[in-house]
Formats: sequence, structure tokens, C-alpha cells
Amino acid sequence: MTDIKTALAGLSETAAIQYLTEQFPGAVAFSTSFGQEDQVLADMIWRNKLPVRVFTLDTGRLFQETYELMDLTRARYKQPFETYFPETAAVEKLVAEKGFNSFYDSVENRKECCFIRKVVPLNRALQGVKVWITGLRAEQSENRQALEALEWDEARGLYKFNPLVNWTYEEMLAYLDKNNVPFNKLHNQGFISIGCAPCTRAIEPGEHPRAGRWWWEQSKKECGLHG
Repeated sequence: MTDIKTALAGLSETAAIQYLTEQFPGAVAFSTSFGQEDQVLADMIWRNKLPVRVFTLDTGRLFQETYELMDLTRARYKQPFETYFPETAAVEKLVAEKGFNSFYDSVENRKECCFIRKVVPLNRALQGVKVWITGLRAEQSENRQALEALEWDEARGLYKFNPLVNWTYEEMLAYLDKNNVPFNKLHNQGFISIGCAPCTRAIEPGEHPRAGRWWWEQSKKECGLHG
């Protein structure tokens, strides 16, 4: 990994992604939730015609505004992206045993729902992938402060590349504005970090950006995708 880190040092985000696609042809994938960070990366990938496979996870509980942005993005770039859904049997079993909103009852129940609706589909989407590109930024939460641009995901046996790790929120907004990149209109209504509709609320001025995710619990505010 040291050699790759050395090669990536000093490269722009697009040049770094291009380098990784050359080192791992056909095995670089980008997972997008259609958040602002991910829209920046999608624009970079599609604008520069980088050979990166793009996919998203549909938990079945997303905001209508997120679906609208998916269609708007597809129309804007005229590029395909894959959509992975949870396993039907697992969702049916969860709902039959615990109801539709069991995630409100405990952290364990919430993580179980995230695992079924997000983690399992993600692991399926990442089969055969050597480099997983994400839109994580260190500034997003305390849990992400130690993030590096390139990490080794031991559990999945792949490199995890976080090209925006050192970007500020202001830099991200400036990129979206400069390049006229479409973004979720919920961001203009106080929603900073957008996930599933039942688990996301707008934040108040001064609140932490992740405060709107799973607001009813005290936890690491992660779903299992990234820790």
C-alpha cells in the first residue's frame, strides 16, 4: 500500500482516480448515496469519463427527494449506475418479527436494520472490487477524524479510497456551485447528512452535521458501512 500512497501523493482527485483505474482495471467502484460529497465525485468521474463502476443502495426507506435526484442525475450525465436492494426474505422476516420501525427501540435494533438494508447489499455490490471509492470527509464526524485518503479494508479485502477526505464543507459547496452539480433539495431545508427518511431530520443552527442521523440515540452515528 505504501507504493500506491506514494504514487497518489500530490495528484488531483481525478488524476488519483485515473491512476487507480489503471492499476486495477475493471475493479474500481464508487458507492454513492447521492449526498453532496458523492455528487462531487460523480461529477468528477462522469465529467472526465473515468472507467469507474458507480452504484447506489436503495434501502426501501429513502426520501422521495432522493429518488428525484437520482433521476435528475441520470438525465444530467446520461450515465448508468447500478442499484442494489436488500434481500426480500430478510426484510420480510425483520418486519414480521419486529414491525416496520423497530430501529427506534434500541441501538441494536437500528444496527440490525442497517445491516439488512445497507451492509449486506453493499457487500454484494463490492464483490470482485479491488478499490472502493467513497465520499467520506474527515470533517463529517469525530469518528472520521483519523481517516486517510487510502486505507485497507481488512474485512472486505480491498482498498478504500476517500479522495475528499481533507475537503471542507465550504470547498464542497463551492465545487457544486461552480460546476452546477445537481444536489438534493433537502439540503436547503436543514438536512446535511441524508439517509433513510425515518432516520433523518433537519438540524438546527449550530448542531453537529451528523446530529440529524438517528437523532433519538446516543451512539457513534454510523450504520456499519464505514465502521
